[in-house]
Amino acid sequence: MSKVLIIGSGGAGLVSALSAREGGAEVIIASKTLPTRSQTSMAQGGMNAVLDTNDSIENHISDTLSSSAGLGDESRITFLCSHAPEAIRWCNSIGLPFSRDDGGEIARRRLGGASASRACYAQDYTGLKLLHTLYDQCLKAGIEFKNGRFLLNLIVDEPTNRVLGGTFLDIETGDVEEIRADAVILATGGYGALYGKHSTNSVQATGDGLAAAVRAGAKLADMEFIQFHPTALKSSSILISESARGAGGYLLNAENERFTDELAPRDIVARAIHDEIDKGGTVYLDIRHLGEAFINHQLPQERKLAQLYEGIDPVRERIPIKPAAHYSMGGIEVNDDCMSSVSGLFAVGECANHKTHGANRLGGNSLLELVVFGRHCGEKAAEYGTKTVPLTDNPQLAKDTNFVRGVMYFTNQIDFYQKQEMLANIFYNNVGLVRDDMGLKAVLGAIRQMQKELPFMGPRDKSKVCNSNLVEFIEFGNKVELAEIIVVSAISRVESRGAHYRIDAPIRNDRMFGAHTITWKEDGVLCADFIQ
Repeated sequence: MSKVLIIGSGGAGLVSALSAREGGAEVIIASKTLPTRSQTSMAQGGMNAVLDTNDSIENHISDTLSSSAGLGDESRITFLCSHAPEAIRWCNSIGLPFSRDDGGEIARRRLGGASASRACYAQDYTGLKLLHTLYDQCLKAGIEFKNGRFLLNLIVDEPTNRVLGGTFLDIETGDVEEIRADAVILATGGYGALYGKHSTNSVQATGDGLAAAVRAGAKLADMEFIQFHPTALKSSSILISESARGAGGYLLNAENERFTDELAPRDIVARAIHDEIDKGGTVYLDIRHLGEAFINHQLPQERKLAQLYEGIDPVRERIPIKPAAHYSMGGIEVNDDCMSSVSGLFAVGECANHKTHGANRLGGNSLLELVVFGRHCGEKAAEYGTKTVPLTDNPQLAKDTNFVRGVMYFTNQIDFYQKQEMLANIFYNNVGLVRDDMGLKAVLGAIRQMQKELPFMGPRDKSKVCNSNLVEFIEFGNKVELAEIIVVSAISRVESRGAHYRIDAPIRNDRMFGAHTITWKEDGVLCADFIQ
């Protein structure tokens, strides 16, 4: 029996776990937080799939390709879209409580960039209900969970370039431990928390898996592409689902005028809102005309969120909104079997780059991706894990034990929380919806200064057990590491494409540049390449 270690307990990790278990593997899920707190719970709108003759898989493929602005891989997109109906049937079979239409069939809505109503949904709680359903199935299958484990590094046998497991900080005890496995799946989510209060993501989305992967020798691809969701609450950046616009909601400017196609691809809508705000006005989402009964039945979460975080009732008032960082299109480069350039290291979900989203993700494809590729990834990891290798000594555990011990001797002359907020603000202003060379290079300079100052930003709390201050400092280090990669990628891509919009470069939608990959050379220098 092979042993598969899954790092991350969101939707992608749980689907992969069930699939690997079905493939006969022993499965362990290690996660820094509880499964039900993962980012998957914040996905609201639905999951794309063609379920009737009024739509076609070819149209789904075409919409996804078009949204990707020339960077999506057609063969991977075809795999995703053709397996979508099966993915919905599987979710239905394990108990996901989809909303139903008058005929009792799974209800569907149209999201931005789609040519038809194909997003299958569970009210506006689709991700949350999927997550709880998956967690129930994992508990039923007897899958082992190790919660409160913060990933430090991957264990790699350098002569064979094969992953052997990972090292973790047990947050409760403060001990550093290793978990060995025959195959490892990274399902750690994206890096939206880099944008701090300007992101719809939770504070947990710090890109730990990507940082560990690149340190282990894996390639990261297209890191400059961060999707900004058009409709986040103005005061808090809490997500207001695209389902509100899919149901017929209007976007209104300060003059109470509609100014864009509400269901255009997200990058186009977000920039249109940005331009209106830049003129000095407030932009609103208006769903009042949908009526209280419809809102309570189909959009109950949106109403509650607006009441709780903005202090307004969308049944009677317009919702003030702004774009906010939402989804990481870039990630760990993987092959058709979801395996990275490190043997036995797989990646799935938002931390991976399956080349299905390209420069701009189509709404409704993220939950679909984690189900389709999660099932595929788990199967392939279990299969690969049967190719066992003898257990060998490896210095990674000792290195990381010494690292954690050493961090406690860092001084606290500089408050890293202040630097973290500064990083979020300069990212939002200069590595956000609108970019240029001067702003990007200024951010790069600030990042490299932070790297020099890290030894003077150590945790103030020197205790061993339950030290959240220590965890947040290590997370900040991962953010700074990824921030440099993102900005170097953005500087190198001298064009505007999808979510990467530069006012000093032409807009392109062809395949001239292709994928942008980042690796580390042995001397620690970033190496950037464009892959045609």
